[in-house]
Amino acid sequence: MISVLELRSVRGTGGGPEKTILAGARCHDASRFRITVCYLRDVRDNVFRIGERARSLALDYVEVRERHSLDSGIWHQLLALTRERRFDILHGHDYKTNLLAWLLARRTGALAMATAHGWTGRSLRERWIYYPGDRRVLRRLPRLVAVSTDVRDTLVRAGVRPSSTTVLLNGIDPEAFRRDAARRERMRRTLGIGPGVKLVGAVGRLEAQKRFDVLLDAFANVREDWRSIELAIVGDGSLRDGLETQARQLGIADACRFLGFRSDIAELHDAFDLFVQSSEYEGTPNAVLESMAMETPIVATDVGGTRELAFPGEHALIVPPGNVVALGAAMRNVLADPAAAWRRSVAARQRVEQELSFAQRTRRLEGIYEGLLPRLCTPASAAERGRQAGASGA
Repeated sequence: MISVLELRSVRGTGGGPEKTILAGARCHDASRFRITVCYLRDVRDNVFRIGERARSLALDYVEVRERHSLDSGIWHQLLALTRERRFDILHGHDYKTNLLAWLLARRTGALAMATAHGWTGRSLRERWIYYPGDRRVLRRLPRLVAVSTDVRDTLVRAGVRPSSTTVLLNGIDPEAFRRDAARRERMRRTLGIGPGVKLVGAVGRLEAQKRFDVLLDAFANVREDWRSIELAIVGDGSLRDGLETQARQLGIADACRFLGFRSDIAELHDAFDLFVQSSEYEGTPNAVLESMAMETPIVATDVGGTRELAFPGEHALIVPPGNVVALGAAMRNVLADPAAAWRRSVAARQRVEQELSFAQRTRRLEGIYEGLLPRLCTPASAAERGRQAGASGA
């Protein structure tokens, strides 16, 4: 039995990594792996809902609360947890927990590894302190997972050994995300979408990374030719007021719906005729995976691991990021040629079922965990783990 601590720090409702961590933990072989999911939660964060999601999946979930982002008290809680449960592997998922996993491993004799989901923040502190520091930590870990080739290449440029890094694309549950024609009209009525209207959907946090401003500009251009078209943006964030103002200024406010955070993404896809990703950068976008599983025609920007999930022309139309004209042209293409869009959607669903399921991803991750076993069995690590057990008993 290999015991693993999945360690993550996030605010609010989280994002794509939460889907990967939580659903992946549920898929592990319980006869061989004992998985504990631990999230650091800022006590001031009233939007945090990760615990509820973990409990709904019946996961072994632990929450460590911190008074602020530099609260040193969390160290003692994590050290006690690691000693009590005698974890073999400490698996970090962001710059803060990567550092904590490395320090805890040095203290307890466990092994630290990390999944690099990408460095999507753009604050000065993230760009000049946190992210460079994270890459220095990652160079010291024996095994890394990168969610796309683009992320792996960034790690290699930062000095990480190529042999220590495995590209492991995000996965999805193809049974939870399956198109149901019976739900289509019901959801469209709920959204107030009239008959004959083409509904464009977009999903993501309303932050600069997602470039919903570019999507609004492209949608306004398309709507000059296609009057029976509306846009639904699912998600919330700091840019919501500005995006709603932009929609009014473009004269498309009556055709745009800002739906906020929703947990019924699969049902919403039943109502979509087209999904658009307009991001400026991504790791491996879960929103694209969901669209592939739901057989929703896709237009997406060529960022991060997008083209590794959905092959250009085969599963989706891929365009350069930040290009309003190209984004609008691809949207027109889907609307004008629904037969070709349908063929791409069917191929995308087949790729999800055959290669991109959570179960398949989890089996590959289990292989990485098992590959670390020889390191766990070295005399030095065995001695350290013996001292850890003694400290736990004391």
